[in-house]
Amino acid sequence: MISTIIYVAIPVLIVLFLIFSYNNFVAKRTLVEEAFSGIDVILKKRYDLIPNLVETIKGYTAHERDTLTEIVNLRNKALNTTDSDQKMQLDATISQSVTKLFALAENYPDLKSNTNFLSLQNELSLLETDVERSKRYYNGTVRDYNISVQSFPNNLVASVFGFPKKNFLELDNVAQRETPKVQF
Repeated sequence: MISTIIYVAIPVLIVLFLIFSYNNFVAKRTLVEEAFSGIDVILKKRYDLIPNLVETIKGYTAHERDTLTEIVNLRNKALNTTDSDQKMQLDATISQSVTKLFALAENYPDLKSNTNFLSLQNELSLLETDVERSKRYYNGTVRDYNISVQSFPNNLVASVFGFPKKNFLELDNVAQRETPKVQF
């Protein structure tokens, strides 16, 4: 009688463990996807703001059109890509370009006092803070997901059901870690 209970209980426990583990992976993967979606929403707001900022600056900095054109082109590429890794690379480049843009604006006193520019600059600064927070949240969800995927015995379930390790959002290279230099 006891051996029959053991033979029934062990497979039931294994099945329950598999169900629990699978559902846990699905929940954590969904959190990672939701976190990335949050980043995407904030980046879209940033992409919508950039043309207004560029147009405001154009009137003051006619000879800086190359920098402004580059930012608009990067924005358009980022809007049109569906690849998350490429979107994050473009985002990093846009962040550098926006920093250059603000540094460039320092050389134009009339521009710095323009209320439209100041409003756009403030809004973009707030969006940059939101992007940073969203990336931290994303990396936190990826951390939790990856711990589950790599922990024993969950790693066995993850490999069987195809739950791969996710990548953190990181700066791609040393150039992105440095403060951009603006030269005239």
